[in-house]
Amino acid sequence: MANNSTDHHSANIVNEGSYEGDFGCTIMDLRELMELRSAEAVNRIRDTYGGVHNICRRLKTSPVEGLSGNPSDLERRRQIFGKNFIPPKKAKTFLQLVWEALQDVTLIILEIAAIISLGLSFYHPPGGDNELCGEAAAGVEDEGEAQAGWIEGAAILFSVIIVVLVTAFNDWSKEKQFRGLQSRIEQEQKFTVIRKGQVIQIPVAELVVGDIAQIKYGDLLPADGILIQGNDLKIDESSLTGESDQVKKSLEKDPMLLSGTHVMEGSGRMVVTAVGVNSQTGIIFTLLGANEGGEEEKKSKKAKAQDGVALEIQPLKSEEGVECEEKEKKVVKVPKKEKSVLQGKLTRLAVQIGKAGLIMSAITVIILVLYFVIYTFGVLGRPWLAECTPIYIQYFVKFFIIGVTVLVVAVPEGLPLAVTISLAYSVKKMMKDNNLVRHLDACETMGNATAICSDKTGTLTMNRMTVVQAFVGGTHYRQIPDPEALNTKILDLIVNGISVNSAYTSKILPPEKEGGLPRQVGNKTECALLGFVLDLKQDYQTVRNEIPEENLYKVYTFNSVRKSMSTVLCDSSGKFRMYSKGASEIILRKCTRILDQGGDVCPFKAKDRDEMVKKVIEPMACDGLRTICLAYRDFPSDSEPNWDNEGDILSDLICIAVVGIEDPVRPEVPEAIQKCQRAGITVRMVTGDNINTARAIATKCGILQPGEDFLCLEGKEFNTLIRNEKGEVEQDKLDKVWPRLRVLARSSPTDKHTLVKGIIDSTVAERRQVVAVTGDGTNDGPALKKADVGFAMGIAGTDVAKEASDIILTDDNFTSIVKAVMWGRNVYDSISKFLQFQLTVNVVAVIVAFTGACITQDSPLKAVQMLWVNLIMDTFASLALATEPPTDSLLLRKPYGRNKPLISRTMMKNILGHAVYQLTIIFTLLFAGEKFFDIDSGRNVPLHSPPSEHYTIVFNTFVMMQLFNEINARKIHGERNVFENIFRNPIFCAVVLGTFGAQIIIVEFGGKPFSCSGLTLSQWFWCIFIGVGELLWGQMICTIPTSRLKFLKEAGHGPLKEDIQQEELTEDVDEIDHAEMELRRGQILWFRGLNRIQTQIKVVNAFRSSLYEGLEKPQIRSAIHSFMTHPEFTPREAGPAPQFEDSDSEGEESKGLSKAHKDQTHNHNNNSSVDPHALDITVSLSDSPLHSMETSI
Repeated sequence: MANNSTDHHSANIVNEGSYEGDFGCTIMDLRELMELRSAEAVNRIRDTYGGVHNICRRLKTSPVEGLSGNPSDLERRRQIFGKNFIPPKKAKTFLQLVWEALQDVTLIILEIAAIISLGLSFYHPPGGDNELCGEAAAGVEDEGEAQAGWIEGAAILFSVIIVVLVTAFNDWSKEKQFRGLQSRIEQEQKFTVIRKGQVIQIPVAELVVGDIAQIKYGDLLPADGILIQGNDLKIDESSLTGESDQVKKSLEKDPMLLSGTHVMEGSGRMVVTAVGVNSQTGIIFTLLGANEGGEEEKKSKKAKAQDGVALEIQPLKSEEGVECEEKEKKVVKVPKKEKSVLQGKLTRLAVQIGKAGLIMSAITVIILVLYFVIYTFGVLGRPWLAECTPIYIQYFVKFFIIGVTVLVVAVPEGLPLAVTISLAYSVKKMMKDNNLVRHLDACETMGNATAICSDKTGTLTMNRMTVVQAFVGGTHYRQIPDPEALNTKILDLIVNGISVNSAYTSKILPPEKEGGLPRQVGNKTECALLGFVLDLKQDYQTVRNEIPEENLYKVYTFNSVRKSMSTVLCDSSGKFRMYSKGASEIILRKCTRILDQGGDVCPFKAKDRDEMVKKVIEPMACDGLRTICLAYRDFPSDSEPNWDNEGDILSDLICIAVVGIEDPVRPEVPEAIQKCQRAGITVRMVTGDNINTARAIATKCGILQPGEDFLCLEGKEFNTLIRNEKGEVEQDKLDKVWPRLRVLARSSPTDKHTLVKGIIDSTVAERRQVVAVTGDGTNDGPALKKADVGFAMGIAGTDVAKEASDIILTDDNFTSIVKAVMWGRNVYDSISKFLQFQLTVNVVAVIVAFTGACITQDSPLKAVQMLWVNLIMDTFASLALATEPPTDSLLLRKPYGRNKPLISRTMMKNILGHAVYQLTIIFTLLFAGEKFFDIDSGRNVPLHSPPSEHYTIVFNTFVMMQLFNEINARKIHGERNVFENIFRNPIFCAVVLGTFGAQIIIVEFGGKPFSCSGLTLSQWFWCIFIGVGELLWGQMICTIPTSRLKFLKEAGHGPLKEDIQQEELTEDVDEIDHAEMELRRGQILWFRGLNRIQTQIKVVNAFRSSLYEGLEKPQIRSAIHSFMTHPEFTPREAGPAPQFEDSDSEGEESKGLSKAHKDQTHNHNNNSSVDPHALDITVSLSDSPLHSMETSI
């Protein structure tokens, strides 16, 4: 088969002047053309346009030189054909966010109560001053004071407005932060084009119609185009068509390349024919956005680019568009995705607290009403007079407001806020630590990680490869041989073989700084080989200039099944020569002859091969080198071989040389791995390299310690250990292997996926393992998706790997993963700190309001005061405690695990201990304070009486105690020094001082609205002194050993094992958190509001509208079943598991995804699903937005 390349203009025929004329085809012509497929498209291109090169001519571009890059020309193209940008969904306005914040049920109840209170205060019925109405009107000194009844209602409304504005502002800044993140990702995405004959990388948004783009394995196509020349090109179009099979692209059969699809194999060049909203992705996106109204919002969420990159939208196929509309009409039961660990625990905890709060508030209201009714009409025996009704109602409203106040304080609305602030803050800071977080919950999950499966190349090593040893002509050179010492025939074969048989995009450029190392561009393994050519004082570029890429006859690009790359050349006489390179053990098996010192061909038998492995390859591998074999083959000129029969073509080779490539370990990696091991995290290396190389590197990194009994396995060996006779993976066999496994070499992506899945599903350890995985290649996608946290490489990673990941390492460095662990643990601790503080406030405030109301018929803390306490305790405290920076001490403890309760025994001891202190003080002040301070008692005062000093002191002392307890709350593991590193957190200091200042203003100038009257200096000192007592009391609590307090319960557990198993049994039931199951029983609306479940769902996918996919992957075993309930998903019958024999051979790669898709009946969901019996692995990288919708909450 002739190579896929068209005839082309040798130079840029189109001179500058002719740009003024119109282009030879309109935007609609090109759109129509791009809608055609395969033969239809080929015919249209041939008949209407006369071939691809004529389309290039019409678009005024040259297939070889590309565009001129003239700014006026580029601008003109943008005007005519559009920009390569799909406008993102409009951000919510501040008013919309305010409206959302107002939907909170507790706030609505308060608003209603306040409005009723306001209305009644202005309504003065005739006869209202009748003394028969009881003491309602008595005790009012003057008319002006009675008129002030409206103040309380107004103050409640005012505080509600403050709370709403704060919430809306938080949401708004979150959205803004996310958009900043989004634009950063957009700027980072670049694409390779040819302009003025130079290969350059430009941001995706700058692509224009007519650009000549180079495409290679692992790219996500940012625009539509037509293939000009291709080598072995295979595309995954499942994101557009839903077909999981890879589509072969060639000029003869199907040259149409569509945006949003992934290049899974091969390379090539295309001319860009449609960008932005005119590309296939853009058209679908516009269709989805066209349907205005509520539906539009839902749909655009689905189509939203999960990466946050406007151009990386995963398009829907056309049938799905219809399907979405149907789904909107009839509510389909979509299986719910399991929440993240923290989210699950928080929801359960909030439900429990909410129930308790609701019961307490209901009891408070009932007691107050009964007491009033019995006392007024029973004890005093007054009749119910019609004219007194408004006054009685006023009393009832007051009781109702007190009840609601108890409820407001009981429910920790600050919880979602704390989680959101903590995550948003961490994400922002993690950017500085080279972690680009794509899914918010990954940040928190990382804190629980117990295992990391890491790639070798680029993550543990520097990904800067150099050839350091070579075996040429029967001699093993320990360093680069002198070119004089080599036979010229051999030297020519090495230079030609390397120059031609490597991607033309791989090259060595001069160093950026003088005296620096030369820059390696493209595939690092190929760069090492090109560097070897330069070290031999030869030039690869001259060879490439003589044989341009278009003249290559056939290219077998690297993929993980072949583990080799071969290029066929045809000379003028019609003779064919093929150069091959690849993993040494694979190529040597196909060699039957070898070149000797004089460059002559000698036979190469099996025993020669074994000897070579023993004497050359193993010693190289033990030095930690990767070995690559170079070979060639000449074909007889009488007849052209059948190039599709790869087995025959890649045999009978002549070995030219074997080289050893070094990739040094990053100097900081051994220390980072030691930190992980100290923190209770097991690091495993999963690599495509030879086992000896892998073992050597693992020892250098500290993954393998001398004298330890750990396993190093090759992929084949691993599979024989874990599979039964039928070839199915057996969990119990796997459970015997993984705990001791530290290195998996020569592994395929299937092996990586099997290992990750096996560790996650395992029940051997006492707690479920949380697994993080790093990957850079296209076929690491399944493992990255399956893992609890997937890390993709920002530099070496392909677009496909980045799509599947949760966090992108912008520096490809293992130490950044350790930073992610630190931040993850910090998030968890921040939320525990906040809870410890918040629950102390809640317990005290609820008990005070409840008992005070029952004994004195009036809550010692008024509604407005409670709202202020709630505001500082919730909003400001969450800000202060959720932004504590992480310390290294976080890495000195083991991971918490999925079932560790949020509130540990130590925290429970602190909460109850401080509550006892605060309650004692407050009740003492409440019932004996007037004697101590020698002031009037504030108890049993009539309605609308002025604020008393007595109750002001109670309120002030309460707030002071909270302020000092906030400092105590900085430590949750029983540490004594609560001031440690306090100045490292300026936000904390600012919040504490700011709250203190605000409190002074409220007490001294708050007056009637805050029910406060000014205090003397000595009273202030007493309040502060009692507050400082909190710190001393905290030290006393520390001395009580927690182990003695067996009676203390923990709270906020994760899902229990039996819950998980139960969920597994109920395949057909929607997967719902058990806390939500309880909610189903009755008061669904109440609890929804009280626990702000709507907010809680936002907790982890905090950047809700934009980061919709944040909840993308099933995290417990039961989640695999939730996909099986769809009728269109039909697994294959049990049989031998499909092996997708390919390997992450990490450097020289172009990894291909397996054929495992083929067996799966293609379905619209494209779910990545695994059924332990029927299928071994079903992979889908399509990530279609419909799938996101189905698997998100």
